[in-house]
Amino acid sequence: MSLASGIDHYENFPVASILCPRRWRSAVVAIYRFARTADDLADEGDAAAPDRLAALATLRQALRIMWHGGQPSLALPPAWTPMLTALDDARRRHDLPLPPLEALLDAFEQDVRWSAEGRRYRDDAELLAYCARSANPIGRLLLHLAGVRGAEAERESDAICTALQLINFWQDLGQDLARGRCYLTDATLRAHGLPAQGDMRALPEAALAPLVLEGCRRARALLRQGWGLPTRLRGRFGWELRLVLQGGLRVLERIEAVGGRTLTHRPRLRGGDWPMLLARAIRHRPPAAPASGSTRPTRDAEGA
Repeated sequence: MSLASGIDHYENFPVASILCPRRWRSAVVAIYRFARTADDLADEGDAAAPDRLAALATLRQALRIMWHGGQPSLALPPAWTPMLTALDDARRRHDLPLPPLEALLDAFEQDVRWSAEGRRYRDDAELLAYCARSANPIGRLLLHLAGVRGAEAERESDAICTALQLINFWQDLGQDLARGRCYLTDATLRAHGLPAQGDMRALPEAALAPLVLEGCRRARALLRQGWGLPTRLRGRFGWELRLVLQGGLRVLERIEAVGGRTLTHRPRLRGGDWPMLLARAIRHRPPAAPASGSTRPTRDAEGA
């Protein structure tokens, strides 16, 4: 269930579904719409990089004014008004922290700058540092709404969010490369005997597939690290998170089913997956790690 407005985005995972506790469902939607708006500023349309960065800076300034109890007097796009109003209401009702939202803006600004400069990620450490800004803040905000505190919960949440971000990278490989963004690191490319420069789309898809599968194994390991978090959360939030985990795992399975060939094909969830996801969420068994180095498509490949 996606509550996005404006540009039609395909979502892997439920956003504020009926399982989300009603008392903070509107806050979840507000956070989602903020992140979606900022992502669109960084990604969609044909605006030049300076214009994208200026729009993101304006959004950041509006946030800071709101978090200091003021009303933005900036000339803001009318389409932002409902999103900012809802986010301000969530801030007041739930005492939302500002740093995670600013971290998201940091990540979107990095996307714009690096794409304009043709810059790529050197190694896993650099890529994971990006995920810490682009994905992990969402989990921290949800933990805040749920009143969950503690270093262990934060570590598990970060592992889940980073895993979901990595899954999205490998699912969207072709789309991201078309935007000038390569999340295959230079170190990984060189380790597989591939050039770290040039247009990755010019390489044979079969050459990139092992790198995608390697990334999937890393994402699966991170999912396993965070797998225990839903069992320690009471009520609907725990069940919502179980479904999110199962959705991520299912997308991983679909990527693996096509042998990591996502340069020209985007695996996605389908309506028929939901009964399986619900059944798996009830059992909540941790995923088994895939066999290292396996690139052979599975029997699910035709349905991917």
